[in-house]
Amino acid sequence: MAEFHLWATYLIIGLSIIAYVSERWSLETVALASLSAFLALFAMFPFSGSNGSAVTVEDLLQGFANPALATVLALLIVGQGLFATDALDHPARVIGRLGGLSSRRTIAITLIAAALLSAVLNNTPVVVIFIPVLTVLAAQRNFPVTKALLPLSYLSILGGMTTLIGSSTNLLVAGVAAESGLLIGFFDITVPGLILAAVGSVYVLFVMPALFRDRRPATDPAERRDGSQYIGDIEITAGHPFEGLESRAGLFLGLEDLMPRLVQRRGLVFRPPFEDVILSEGDVLVVTATRRSFMRALARGSANLAPMDDENENANVDVDIQPAPGPDYQVAEAVIAPASRHAGRTIRNAGIETQNGVHVIGVRRKNRMGRLAMLDVRLEPGDTILVGGTEQALQNLRQSHDLLLLEWSAEPVPQTGKAWIAFLIFAGIVTTAATGLIPIAAASIVGAFGMVAAGCLTLPQAARAFDRQVFILVGASIAAAVALERTGGAELIADTAVSAMDGQSSAVMLSGLFAVIAIMTNLISNNATAVLFTPIAIGIADATGVSREAFVAVVIFAANASFATPVGYQTNLLVMGPGRYTFADFVKAGLPLVIIMWLTFTIMAPWYYGL
Repeated sequence: MAEFHLWATYLIIGLSIIAYVSERWSLETVALASLSAFLALFAMFPFSGSNGSAVTVEDLLQGFANPALATVLALLIVGQGLFATDALDHPARVIGRLGGLSSRRTIAITLIAAALLSAVLNNTPVVVIFIPVLTVLAAQRNFPVTKALLPLSYLSILGGMTTLIGSSTNLLVAGVAAESGLLIGFFDITVPGLILAAVGSVYVLFVMPALFRDRRPATDPAERRDGSQYIGDIEITAGHPFEGLESRAGLFLGLEDLMPRLVQRRGLVFRPPFEDVILSEGDVLVVTATRRSFMRALARGSANLAPMDDENENANVDVDIQPAPGPDYQVAEAVIAPASRHAGRTIRNAGIETQNGVHVIGVRRKNRMGRLAMLDVRLEPGDTILVGGTEQALQNLRQSHDLLLLEWSAEPVPQTGKAWIAFLIFAGIVTTAATGLIPIAAASIVGAFGMVAAGCLTLPQAARAFDRQVFILVGASIAAAVALERTGGAELIADTAVSAMDGQSSAVMLSGLFAVIAIMTNLISNNATAVLFTPIAIGIADATGVSREAFVAVVIFAANASFATPVGYQTNLLVMGPGRYTFADFVKAGLPLVIIMWLTFTIMAPWYYGL
């Protein structure tokens, strides 16, 4: 009966991997099917091993309470808080300047910095640091983030293989080895680790990007920032950031990325070039800018949200419009529908704000509109207006037949005033995790709560950051790992591999052991693989009279070669959600890297360890 459970486990895992890679079904569907199969197997046919081990429903579902899973999901919420406040916008721009005009060079510099940092810090918090930085850089440079985040995970793993503290796997192997009397020093794995990391980095930086064509997530904000220009009005009120701004050389230099078109002042109109014009209270500044520029102006408080006077007699909705954007304030695009009641009316008289509870921030159309203030633009079918409002107001706008709200266009205005709070929360998580003061699971969950409590993001925004795919995949994968270990499947693979290599040269045994461990680490996680194979490796070394250091090193490097599946290593899970990677993406990009690591170690190990 025990063999039935073992081979049934192999069958379910094999079919699951085939289904994942085929992408014929969604990841959630395959994961749930795999979990259901294991639950049905061990519920209908109870299992009890020779050593008394059993597989219960509680064991199979323990993955959904796994600390690593809770950490990943909490860190996704923390990352959303950083985006919602633009907390890492300035650091990303500093890094961007180092790379000059080349987007590829900028991304490469950032990835190499992450790899170097992973050598002296645990690679998980390093990836936590660089995910939001790379995401911001990708948005600023219109670079597909898909080509950056998976290389970030892989390079952090490669960097973590060069010192004892670079990865939790290294520390775990060293701990098990110490129980057998073998002490691993801080730099004992540095030289072979650097060789492996150098070879792997060439593949990751120069070959892997070609595997991901210019593909972005469907909801990637960079897809919506196409540089289109809107016309908008800014009323200069008492205390406005632009009050007292003086034109120089025909321009207002303090407007940053807002381009002035004209200034209206009590019946007077000033057009560019502006000579000796000082903006004062009561002026209306008409500007053109991109959607992103208007959002930044809203975040800085330089684009006012005071409701306009509306002369539409049919306005029958009582709306309390916020004077300033809060954490739930979003900006979206809407198109004037054919036969819309607003067509033919100026924005001043259309009643869009009072009827729908939103602000009209800007307007654009394909043909030229002339030098007019936004309020005086007469709307036409097909015009696109930039509107701002609460999430509920935009949801209500979807019911309008006069305005067609563009799907996926809603985006929260950055809460830049709370950027320092978000950054402190983020820094606290990284610091406590890197120093071991607080477990990273506890620090990340507390940090996620802090982001919501401080108003850096709302609960709905936090809920959207919670990645359903990661949650279900991890839970199902841990169920498979539990079944594989408890039924003896993992031990059988290890014993079979050792028996097959019996009598071979030490170089062949090292190479074969690397291949087996590399396969296992992508199926049952790196840490479980490390614990399983470290005693086996030391036993082989003692039996053959070969250096223990060589066989312990093969466990460290092979257990870290967890590139081919998202569940192989925690950093893979961290980038899976933000990058919207599929299971097949990891196989396509990671399997060649696993083979490269295996071949490099096979060539390098006999020379380095003198075998």
